[in-house]
Amino acid sequence: MSTLMSKKPPTKPRVGKKKFGAGALDHIERVGNKLPEPFALFLYLFLAIGIISTVVSWFNVSTTLPGAETPTLVKGLFTGEGIVWLMTTAVQNFIGFPPLGVVVTLLLAVGVAERTGLLLVLVKSTLGRAPGWALPYVMALVALCAHIMSDASILVIPPIAAMVFRAAGRNPVAGLLGSYAIGLAAFSCTPFVTSTDALLAGISNAAAAPVAEMVLPVTAVSNLLLNIVLAGVLTIAGGLVIDKVLEPRLNRAGVGVNSMVSEDANTEVTAAEKSALRWAGLALLAVVGLVLALSIPEGAPLRNEAGDFLPKSPLLSSVIFIVFCVLLAPSIVYGARLRLITNIQSVVEMMGQAVKDAVSFIIVAFILAQFLALFTWSGLASWVAVNGAQMLKDMNFTGYGAIIAFIVVVSILNLLISSGSSLWTLIAAVFIPMFALIGYEAGFIQSAFRVGDSATQVLTPLNPYLVVVLGFLRRYEPEAGIGSIIARLLPFTLVFWVLWVLVLTVFFLTGTGTGPGMDIMIG
Repeated sequence: MSTLMSKKPPTKPRVGKKKFGAGALDHIERVGNKLPEPFALFLYLFLAIGIISTVVSWFNVSTTLPGAETPTLVKGLFTGEGIVWLMTTAVQNFIGFPPLGVVVTLLLAVGVAERTGLLLVLVKSTLGRAPGWALPYVMALVALCAHIMSDASILVIPPIAAMVFRAAGRNPVAGLLGSYAIGLAAFSCTPFVTSTDALLAGISNAAAAPVAEMVLPVTAVSNLLLNIVLAGVLTIAGGLVIDKVLEPRLNRAGVGVNSMVSEDANTEVTAAEKSALRWAGLALLAVVGLVLALSIPEGAPLRNEAGDFLPKSPLLSSVIFIVFCVLLAPSIVYGARLRLITNIQSVVEMMGQAVKDAVSFIIVAFILAQFLALFTWSGLASWVAVNGAQMLKDMNFTGYGAIIAFIVVVSILNLLISSGSSLWTLIAAVFIPMFALIGYEAGFIQSAFRVGDSATQVLTPLNPYLVVVLGFLRRYEPEAGIGSIIARLLPFTLVFWVLWVLVLTVFFLTGTGTGPGMDIMIG
């Protein structure tokens, strides 16, 4: 009989001389773990922004947003206007917090898929057949390609990656954190055209209106060639960082080592499981077929008014629901075939357990939503972005150094404004015309923005998905904190940032366009 894959028993953690940089990462982890729990952290940040905004408002500080005719004053929380705003919008801030709906919706489906055993069987019958040495690279590629699901990939891939690594006798925490880091530090860097490409292109074209006659129009494929090259480079780099940096460090610390081999790891897929898996596959085909039937024919309801899918369409707006159905329908069929699901109540109970697991995120989401809403409402977010752009403009760069400085500014701003589309909306109207006047195409500036916007995403505590991943991590390391994640993912940010800049530089030096119909320099 064949086994799932060749496995080696976990080795006892070795304590020896630390490799270069390990001491610094340990220090970052210790300092980071001294931060308060996420709810308290965001509560303190909320109060800090409230105090700062109030003090700044006393001096009538204002910001003139790109395209606005009048300046916008910074507003304070601890004023009559601020208190009324909080009391009247707190509930809507929470309910309207975008990640809340995404997380809870997908966890309902993931909970059923996990508790019926479908995810584990998929691991054993597909990804589990990959050689153990290749897993970091396979998972890096999967994490990159999964960006076609947009934010859904950040929630679906990490727990599956942990299961794959565990089944292979490798450290599950390395799979969990590695896939999460790659999913964020290389966000939307995929060989496929995604909704993010269309969204950013729309923002870029709107921002380029003052110089529209000078620059080429930006499309959803304007950065495609760059993304294809980066997908290959970052897949290899991500696999190497997991294999040579993250996993050895976890093993030395003993994190996740006790979970490296489980009883499930050596279990063959039974005949009943194979039969149920085939039925689940038919359910998946039925869901995909229905989506295609609603999308492909001319005049299909999931097309936009022009009969297309880009830049916006019901299909792109339905990605989260489609992923939900793709996960839930096969899971229900699989569970029903194995008699793990006997009625609708069985599904409800599984979903209930999934929501129970997400309680900590839901609680943190309440205060996080208030913090982000306050940061935007007060005008401080706009003030930071606009003044950051002006600072770069005042440097009066005209060569490639201006591009590097721009990427650095975006990387810093990204720590404060975690939504890429929101950040690009704020600064594109300043930077695209500015760079156009010194000869750069709008599509190339957009590609430079994506470097800074992605690479530092894994380091900011303001990323709402950090709380979800922290919950996954505490299954293996109950004492883990925010510092544990930041310190372990810092190497991904450093490596990816440098490689992304190097690849972008090669495109610049060779004059290679970043995508079909998009040049580096104007005319």
